[in-house]
Amino acid sequence: MQNTLPEQLTTELVAMRDGVRLATDIRRPDRPGPFPVVLERTPYGRDQTSRSELTAANPQPMGRDALAKLFTDHGYAVVFQDTRGRHGSEGRFIKYLSDGEDGFDTCAWLRSQPWCDGRIVTMGLSYAAHTQAALGCLDPPGLLAQVLDCGGFANAWEGGIRQFGALELKQATWAHKQAILSPEAAADPVMRAALQAEDIRAWFHRMPWRPGHSPLRHHPDYEAYFFEQWRQGAFGPYWQQLGIWAAGYYARYSPANCVHMSSWFDPYALTATRNYTGLKAAKRGTQRLILGPWTHGDRSQTHFGDVEFGPAATIDSWAGDWAHYRLRHFQSVLHATPNPEPAVRVFAMGGGSGRRDSAGRLQHGGRWLSLSDWPAPEATPTPFYLKSDGQLSPTRPVEIGAALAYDFDPAHPVPTIGGNLTSLEPVARGGAWNQVEAPEFFGCTPPYLPLASRSDVLAFQTACLTDDMQVVGPIEATLWVSTNAPDTDFTAKLLDVYPPSPDYPQGYAMLLTDSILRLRYAEDPTTPRLRQPGEIVQIRLVLPPTANLFRAGHRVRLDISSSNFPKFDVNPNTGEPEGLARRRQVAVNTVHMDADRPSHVLLPLLPVR
Repeated sequence: MQNTLPEQLTTELVAMRDGVRLATDIRRPDRPGPFPVVLERTPYGRDQTSRSELTAANPQPMGRDALAKLFTDHGYAVVFQDTRGRHGSEGRFIKYLSDGEDGFDTCAWLRSQPWCDGRIVTMGLSYAAHTQAALGCLDPPGLLAQVLDCGGFANAWEGGIRQFGALELKQATWAHKQAILSPEAAADPVMRAALQAEDIRAWFHRMPWRPGHSPLRHHPDYEAYFFEQWRQGAFGPYWQQLGIWAAGYYARYSPANCVHMSSWFDPYALTATRNYTGLKAAKRGTQRLILGPWTHGDRSQTHFGDVEFGPAATIDSWAGDWAHYRLRHFQSVLHATPNPEPAVRVFAMGGGSGRRDSAGRLQHGGRWLSLSDWPAPEATPTPFYLKSDGQLSPTRPVEIGAALAYDFDPAHPVPTIGGNLTSLEPVARGGAWNQVEAPEFFGCTPPYLPLASRSDVLAFQTACLTDDMQVVGPIEATLWVSTNAPDTDFTAKLLDVYPPSPDYPQGYAMLLTDSILRLRYAEDPTTPRLRQPGEIVQIRLVLPPTANLFRAGHRVRLDISSSNFPKFDVNPNTGEPEGLARRRQVAVNTVHMDADRPSHVLLPLLPVR
């Protein structure tokens, strides 16, 4: 089926291997072909303007026609396609799991068209990055280059859907929003009205949900896939599927020339770095990595949360703008011309005045670093040890039996205050925030004190630094822990603590990165194991990477606790199957920090130049 739309734009329903047809918009240059093809596959509407297609100079996003014209003017055909079960495409939408084969089939169809010269490049943000990685895993013929922007699951069990066992609850808010926009809701006004009537924030007070008793119950397909993500706790066959596990396909991934981009307050920094290192180790195509200070897709802004990073923070400050960066990347690959870009470009946060700007934001500042590789070869992983008096020190502990315990009550979880998250609105939002409770954050209550004042948060911090210290790279915390419960969680947050100042008389504890681990998966993610009371286990908490300059006079702080809600689901501590729990119990959780069990965080220290 073909429908000729305005000049140079055609729409086709492209058949997949099972006969399902996907709505596909094609724009070609106004001259004879054939042409190389730029492909983007999206669930958000092939004809819808992407909020992120803007520049620092022009905050008005480009529409599809304007974006396509940039490429058609340079001799590319541009193809935007709705993923299965979304907008104009047929079929049933099951999040992420059909995109590998559908992407491969779309590439095969493109290469069969007389206007395609057989060369394909792909681009897209978020879900449109996931679709790229999915088809890249199948190595479709003709795929030469990719730009994976904030997505492309390396391992969705470790980040993106779950995070080392815990469920990322952005999957719940995303499902609710997109169910409202689904073709089924468009065709059924009653379904749409019912979904719109649900108060998603109110439902987060009623966790855990059950099938038929959730805000998704009006759209059974969306409720079903969400609960499957929630209940598939162990890293088994479900998580090793095409579309959510690129790490399992690195050896056979396309040899395309890839750019992996994410940011410190985006959920996919760990994904981007693991895809970069994994594909490079597998000797696939040339790999490049970009990591900025942004929230999800906000690469042309300079402030995130209540922190200002300065005019250099935008990608435009060195790339011109993101659209032209992608064009230059594709041109260099297709025409085999030199690409002057460094292998790795990261934004090191910090170094600003620390004053409050006219908009009321902390001026943290930062600058771009060009690195030869990731992790930076010049960085030295350095352990900082947890001490029972609250110190975080490079000196190994000598005490015997030192430990700190706290009561973790799942009925009163530690509230999420920013961080590396997205799609959780209107319940929570990402970015850099002072870790102090306030009315605008879900779950916070009077008297709105610092999170570190809670009895279930263990805060460890260095003495005031006498010299600047730059941390750039992967972050890991190794802890020896125990609990009296069958199961529990442990969380870690890394913070840059400002000293008191006239603008911030109580100081400012800026969140840099955080993570979580569900204890039942500590030894083997494929085989959960419940705990005996008091059993001591060594765990490794992998935090998404970061880059930050800690100025002299600041402190480095590591907060340990057992919840971060609503970013993650709350462990009820009962050991019940995930997504099926009906009970809660208070757990007494202990972190051990003595000579035999030297709990520590490993910080990659990069010399300041």
